[in-house]
This record gives sequence, structure tokens and C-alpha cells, in this order.
Amino acid sequence: MGNLNILTRDEIESLGPPIPEELADIGLPETCLHDLVLKWLAALREATSVTIAEKLHLPCALTEELLYHLYRQKLIEMRLQSGAGATRYSMLDTGWERVKVVQSQRGYVGPAPVPLADYRYMTRLQASLRRPVSMARVRSAFRDLVLPESLLDTLACVINSRSSLLLSGRSGTGKTAIAERMNNALSGCLWVPYAIEVDGQIIRFFDDKRHETVPDQEPPVERDRRWLQIKRPLIIVGDEVALKKPELEWSSVSRHYEAPFELQANGGTLVIDDFGRQMVDPHVLFNRWISPLERRVDFVTLRNGKTFEVPFEMLVVFSTSLEEKVLGDEAFLRRIGYRANIEPPTAAAYVEIFKRVAAQKKVELDEASISYVLERYAADQRPMKACEPGDLLNRVSDICRLKDRSLELAPDLLEQAWNNYFGVTHSFEVEADEVAPLAEVRSVAV
Repeated sequence: MGNLNILTRDEIESLGPPIPEELADIGLPETCLHDLVLKWLAALREATSVTIAEKLHLPCALTEELLYHLYRQKLIEMRLQSGAGATRYSMLDTGWERVKVVQSQRGYVGPAPVPLADYRYMTRLQASLRRPVSMARVRSAFRDLVLPESLLDTLACVINSRSSLLLSGRSGTGKTAIAERMNNALSGCLWVPYAIEVDGQIIRFFDDKRHETVPDQEPPVERDRRWLQIKRPLIIVGDEVALKKPELEWSSVSRHYEAPFELQANGGTLVIDDFGRQMVDPHVLFNRWISPLERRVDFVTLRNGKTFEVPFEMLVVFSTSLEEKVLGDEAFLRRIGYRANIEPPTAAAYVEIFKRVAAQKKVELDEASISYVLERYAADQRPMKACEPGDLLNRVSDICRLKDRSLELAPDLLEQAWNNYFGVTHSFEVEADEVAPLAEVRSVAV
């Protein structure tokens, strides 16, 4: 481990991870650092100690020390020295040979990684919330949804306990929308690394498609720039869920590992959407997740078969449209943590959802439109779903755009939107004067 454990959580959250002052503080094998420096030297047209330090996210003084070691090993040469940090370097033949070998084995080029021990320490340090989430914050996170008060109480308990939740209910009742917003109630940000070093291998951790960075503010003191601050991640997966332990994705092109979604979700929320629809039996999948949920640790495997322990510090939501009895028996389901079944909305709740969606889309909603929609549900004996007001208004918007009309609610628009959404038979209308000619054609054919 580097020098992270010299600071408290308050100090790390306010100041950021401390900057390494010596090579030993980086916490990596020197060969790993030397190889990474050589790869950057091979990639840059104008390589100076300053530019390489910027690419490595390391202090310039430590970068110069690494470059001097490579110079002493006769892998690189100094081309020009015009001032502090402005020394230019270039590769020697021996350096190119070394790079060729290294790139064939480990192609990662990016910021210097952090050791696995540092990642474990930081993840566990930041995983728990600083203080319990209040009901006011929970209501704020779900303010755009219409939910029973009892459900909000349950969700607050799940969030504060950082336990798991089995969220069940019919398709379209809003399970995914609820799961997504649970992460909004989590306060605070996280320091995460760009990459992690394990047994000489480098795992790219930060993913700008799954992690949202916090705007960088000038810290009161210089920090370790191998770490960056992100919002607590929300990662939603479906078919990617597998039975086996999470495997690091190896890129045969770039020749480095990518962190699995289970690792990238640490400190935030992991939503396993449409649970039970995967190719693997849900009972078996639940067994795969029970141990990490209870122990707060999981195991990741390298290509060479080496397995190592990683934190499993996240809120896990299983969202399913299957009945609970299909997923497991009562004794088994008790191990999940919390369970909540989402019922279809009542007529009053449905109207409130419709009003909110209409307000969001800035379309005027009158009583005649509401009455028309409710009458159609009754006439078709169709159960209401929380997703349908938004879906119907989207169909109305599509029709208005097609017909070059301003967005509004009118009986003809609602009827066409209803038919487009729930489906209607499209048949040709036969006029009376078309029947005789059709008969003549048949007689001629005979």
C-alpha cells in the first residue's frame, strides 16, 4: 500500500488522495513503472519529463527519477536539456526492443495504475454513507414518481442498510424507474483510480460510459492525480449477468484488462434488470450472488487463472417481472434482504401520473381527455400500468409531428395514440360498387 492510510476519511474526501513523494509511495513494482514510461516514450513525438509526467499523472520529480533509471539502463537517451522538466528523451534500439516485448504482453498505455491494496482500502473507506439518508432526501429522489408511502419507507431502509432488494411486479409497473432513482438518494462522491495493478497486470477501471466525473475543483493541496472523483455509480445490467465469478475482460487488440461491471459498481448501485430472464436458472444465479452479498467480498480471475479478492460494496437491486415463487422458496428468498412487490396504480394514482407527465411535456391536460382514457381502459377491461401515460403521450407527440400540429390532447389524437400503442387490426374497407366488378373477374377466371 502507498501512503493512503496516513489520512482520515475526512481528509481524503476534502483534500483527495495524498500525492506520492517518493517512488515507494506509488506502491508499484519499478518494472511496471519503467515499462509504462517506455510505452509513453514510444507513443509521444515530443517526449519531455513534463509531458510524460502529465500522461502518467505522476509528479514531475518522480517521473524524472524513472527516466534517469531508464537512461542508466541504456534504454533511452537525453536529446536536449534546456531547463528543469524540459529535458527531451528518445528511445535507443535496446529501448525499442524492450517496448516491443512489453507491448506484446501488456499493451496498456494510460495514467499510472494504483496497487490493488490501495483500491481495496479506498473502496471500503468510502463505501458507507457518512450519515443516514433522511426521508426528505428519499422523497426528493423519487419526487417525479407516484409511489405509496409504505414503499418509500422500505426503500429508505434498503438505502440506509446498503442491503439488497428484490423488486417484483408486472412489466410496466415502474420497477426499473424505481431502481434507477435509488442511487439518487445516495450522498457523497467517490475517489476511484484510472487503473489497478495486480500481479504485474493492469486493469483499466475508470469507464466514462459508466462513471460520471465530478467537475475538478482546485484542491487546497496537490493530490495524487491517478485518482479522480466521480458520483456514486449507477450500473444497470441484464443479459450480461453470468453464473461464474466476474471475469476481467481481456482485449486482444489493446492487450489489457477491463474491470467487470461488478467492480465498477462499488460504492454505488447495481441494478440487475429483468432478473430471471437470463439463460441461467434464477435459483442458480441467486446462489452465485448470495455469498458476495453476505460477505461484502467477491473474487476476480485473470487469464492465467490467478484469483484475487475485491470489495463488493454496493446496493444491489434485483428487478423482476416473475413471481417470487418462481425464483425460490421462502427460506431462500429471506436471504436476499428486502422485498417489495409493485402493484399496478389505482385510477387516482394513474391520473396523477398522467398529470405529471403532461406537465413535463408542457401539454394541457383537460378532464375530457382524462375521462376518455379512463373509459377506454374500462371498455377494454385493460389493467393500468404506470408506464402507459408517458407512452401514450409519446404516441400523441409522434402523430402531431407527422401532421404538423402543435402538441395537444384531442379525442382523435388520443384514439389514434391508443390504437397505435395497444394495437388495432388494420383492414381494407370494401365499397359496395367494388363487389360486382370483383364477381365478374372471378367468373371470367372460371
